[in-house]
Amino acid sequence: MKVAVYCGSSPGPEGSVYMQTAYELGQILARSDVELIYGGATVGLMGAVADGALSEGGKVTGVMPSLLTQKELAHKGLSELIPVQDMHERKAMMAELADGFIALPGGCGTMEELFEVWCWAQLGLHHKPCALYNVAGFYDKLIEFIHHAQSQQFIREEYSRMLVVGERPDEILQAFHDYQPPADKWRNRSVLKPGAQDN
Repeated sequence: MKVAVYCGSSPGPEGSVYMQTAYELGQILARSDVELIYGGATVGLMGAVADGALSEGGKVTGVMPSLLTQKELAHKGLSELIPVQDMHERKAMMAELADGFIALPGGCGTMEELFEVWCWAQLGLHHKPCALYNVAGFYDKLIEFIHHAQSQQFIREEYSRMLVVGERPDEILQAFHDYQPPADKWRNRSVLKPGAQDN
């Protein structure tokens, strides 16, 4: 199994649990014989998750745009570093390589990556599980927003539930193992007009 991990290039606040948690996630993936796919950097949580996997002899594949490689952000100890032209190609490559996706804490780049693959899963462009690793309640507000969007009928319940939320790597990996995707969003459906019933 190959899992893409999206996460921040920042370590977070001094003394926070984020770096250690990222390192431990990498270790657990390696011990579970799961290959890590990530953005290829050596900084922040990105570097920590890679270092954790490598410390346990895991296979780690980085995917990095040439612009970031030129800035010497690339991790030098990876099993493989795949150079790509830009961020769009990076995301497409990671999505193609991975069998599932986990978002550790991060900023707008992490959010964009996770929401894109989650949206693609809803549309049936892939049938791979997506997860929020809710470290120390980091994603509590986002989860609250998702539930609000569901209550306002902008996210259907089955697509809200398809996003795995876990506070431990083992429960996320078990959810990935048990994952059954819902029906694709527009399968046998016409686009609803205002006031029509969404049954």
